[in-house]
Amino acid sequence: MSSLSRELVFLILQFLDEEKFKETVHKLEQESGFYFNMKHFEDLVQGGEWDEVERYLSGFTKVEDNRYSMKIFFEIRKQKYLEALDRHDRAKAVEILVKDLKVFASFNEELFKEITQLLTLDNFRQNEQLSKYGDTKSARNIMLMELKKLIEANPLFRDKLNFPPFKASRLRTLINQSLNWQHQLCKNPRPNPDIKTLFTDHSCAAPTNGARAPPPANGPLVGPIPKTAGFPPMGAHAPFQPVVSPSPNAIAGWMTNPNPSLPHPAIAQGPPGLVQPPNTGIIKLQFSKMVSVTVSMLFHFLFGYHKTAIQQNGVCHCFNVVSFFVWMLYLFAAAFLKHPRTPTSAPGIDYQSADSEHLMKRMRVGQPDEVSFSGASHPPNVYSQEDLPKQVVRTLNQGSNVMSLDFHPVQQTILLVGTNVGDIGIWEVGSRERIAHKTFKVWDIGSCTLPLQAALMKDAAICVNRCLWSPDGNILGVAFSKHIVQTYTFVPNGELRQQAEIDAHIGGVNDIAFSHPNKSLSIITCGDDKLIKVWDAQSGQKQYTFEGHEASVYSVCPHYKENIQFIFSTAIDGKIKAWLYDCLGSRVDYDAPGHWCTTMSYSADGTRLFSCGTSKDGDSHLVEWNETEGAIKRTYNGFRKRSLGVVQFDTTRNHFLAAGDEFVVKFWDMDNTNILTTTDCEGGLPASPRLRFNREGSLLAVTANDNGIKILANTDGQRLLRMLESRAFEGSRGPPQQINTK
Repeated sequence: MSSLSRELVFLILQFLDEEKFKETVHKLEQESGFYFNMKHFEDLVQGGEWDEVERYLSGFTKVEDNRYSMKIFFEIRKQKYLEALDRHDRAKAVEILVKDLKVFASFNEELFKEITQLLTLDNFRQNEQLSKYGDTKSARNIMLMELKKLIEANPLFRDKLNFPPFKASRLRTLINQSLNWQHQLCKNPRPNPDIKTLFTDHSCAAPTNGARAPPPANGPLVGPIPKTAGFPPMGAHAPFQPVVSPSPNAIAGWMTNPNPSLPHPAIAQGPPGLVQPPNTGIIKLQFSKMVSVTVSMLFHFLFGYHKTAIQQNGVCHCFNVVSFFVWMLYLFAAAFLKHPRTPTSAPGIDYQSADSEHLMKRMRVGQPDEVSFSGASHPPNVYSQEDLPKQVVRTLNQGSNVMSLDFHPVQQTILLVGTNVGDIGIWEVGSRERIAHKTFKVWDIGSCTLPLQAALMKDAAICVNRCLWSPDGNILGVAFSKHIVQTYTFVPNGELRQQAEIDAHIGGVNDIAFSHPNKSLSIITCGDDKLIKVWDAQSGQKQYTFEGHEASVYSVCPHYKENIQFIFSTAIDGKIKAWLYDCLGSRVDYDAPGHWCTTMSYSADGTRLFSCGTSKDGDSHLVEWNETEGAIKRTYNGFRKRSLGVVQFDTTRNHFLAAGDEFVVKFWDMDNTNILTTTDCEGGLPASPRLRFNREGSLLAVTANDNGIKILANTDGQRLLRMLESRAFEGSRGPPQQINTK
C-alpha cells in the first residue's frame, strides 16, 4: 500500500475514533495492521476476552513468526488454561490444552508435559512454580506487563505502537478544502452556494434568464463567522440528518471584500495550494451534516444489515464492509488531492477560521504545524524542558576512559560501555553495580588473518570504537580499533556468552549497527579500508560488501521506509552515501557540513533524519536533512567556539536533541534552531563529552573526566531509580518471589 493510502487509513481511524465508532476503529486497526492500539489490547486482556485478544493480534503477527510472537501467544493461552483450571472447568481446560497449547509441544515438550500434569491436581497452586499465583485479576495484570515488554521488543511491531501526530478532524478539513476548490472552479460561482451532497462534485447552477449572480453585500458583516461544528452523533440505526441551509447572518460572514471602496488585496506569488489568496476560503456550509449522512448510510448498512452475519460468521463480513468504507473515502480523497488549476475569476469566500489564522501565523513566524491526535485512544505528546534529564543522580567509575555508551533497549537502567583499553562493562545504573566486565581478548588467534596478527604483534594496544545493543537487547556488538568485531549474547543476570568473532576490516572498525535486511538480524560494519560490510549476527557469515567511498568510512545508519531497507554511510572526507542491499553501488552522494567526521541518526519514530559532525578546524554542525532531496532542512545554532574534539549527539522522544560541547551538554527542541538549555552536570566534563539517552528519554549517560560516567535523570528517571532501590532493599531482606512458570 502506498504512503498516501496508508495515511488515509490513519485519517479514517481518527475520524472513527472521534465519532465513537470504537468497535469499527479496532477492526480497521487489525485489518490494516498499521497501528497496534495498546490501550485496547490492555482492556481485552484485563477483561479476559481471550478469543478477541488473539483475533486482534492476528492482524499483526502469528505464532510462528518469531520467538517474541511465540512467547506472546503462549503466555495468553497459558493464562486462559490456568483460569479454566481455577474455575474447575476441566472440560474447557482439556480443550485449551489440545487446541491451543499443543502447538508449543514441538518446541518444549517437557514444559507441555508439566502443563498437562496440572490437570491431575485439585488445585494447580500445589505446583511449586505456581504457588504464588494470586487471584485472576492480579495474574492478568502481571501477565500484561510481560506481554507489553514482548510486544515492544518484537520487530514486527516496530513503528506500529505510536499513532502519527496530526491535527484533529483532519479528514473533515481536507474535504472542506476540496469543496473550496470545487466552488472556485464553478463557471457561474454564487456567493451563497447550495451544496447538498458529497457524492458528486459541486457546481453552481447557471443563472436563469441570463441573470448574473448577485453581487456581494455592501454593508458591514452582520453575523458572526461560523466555525466548523463537530459531527452530529450517529447511532447504528439513526435517521438521516436533515440538511439545513445557513442563516443569512452566517452567509454574510463569508462574503468577500464587503466594502467595495477598499482595494483588492494582492495575491501572493507561488504554486497553487502553497499560499492561498487572502480572499478565498473553505466552504463550511452544511458539510458536517452531509458527511454525517454519508457515514450514516455506510454504517447503517454495516451495523444493521450485517449485524446477524457478524454474530454468526465471525468478523469477516464486517471487515469487508470496513474495507468498502475505506475504499469509498479513498476515492473521495483522491478527487481533491489532484492538483487543481488556478481559477481565473471567482468570487472568493472570506473566512477567518482558527485554521486559517494558525496557518498565516505559521507563515509569518515559521511555527511548525505539529498537532498530535486528540482522540481518547491516541493521546497527544506534549513535552517541556522539565522532561529533559538534567539532574545528576549517579556517578560511576569504569576504571578507564569511556569511548562508547548505549542503554539497553528494554531494561531501561542497564548501560553498556566500552573503553580506550578494549574493556567493555555493563552497569545496573539503579544499584550502581557493574554486573559484567570483559577485557579484550582474541578468541581464536589461529583463525585471524595475517594482517591482524601482524598488527597485534606490532602494537597490542586496542580501543573500543563502538559498542551497542541489538534492537531486542539479547545481543551486543563491539567494534575495535583493529580489524575485529565481537558479539555476545546477554543473559539478564549479567552473564555474557561469546557468540561471534569477525575479522571485519583491514585497520580500525569505526562503527557498527544492527538491522533486519532479510528478517534475520544482521550487523553492519565500516572501517578504515573504505568498505561497508553486512554480516549475519548469529554466525558471523558475510552477506554484503559495499564499495564506493574514497576515504575511511566513519559511521553507518541503517533504516527502512515503505519496506525498503537502506544504509546511510559517512566518510572522513565528508561524503554521505546511501546503499540498498543489492551490491549495485551507492544511490546518492551528499556532502556533510564540515566535510569531516559526521554521524547520522533518525528520530525514534523514523520520520526525521539528523546529522552532527565536526570539521578539521573544529567547526561543529548539527542539522536536520530533507532525505528525499539530499538538502539541509534546518541548521541548529549554539556552537560558538571551535570544538576540541568530534561532537557527539543523540535524540530522544521525537522532540529533543542533545550534544556534548564546550564542557557542557546542550539541548535543542527539534523544531527550533536556537539552543533550548544547557547543563554542566555539576562540572567535571571533558571538552566534548559522549552521551546517550535511554529509550524513554528519562535517563542520560554522559562521559566525565577521570574515567567517570554521570547519569542524569528527569522526574520519571528519578522515580524509576527510587523504585529499583526499594526493590533492591526488599530483596536484601529476603529471597525474591518467583511468580511466572517456566
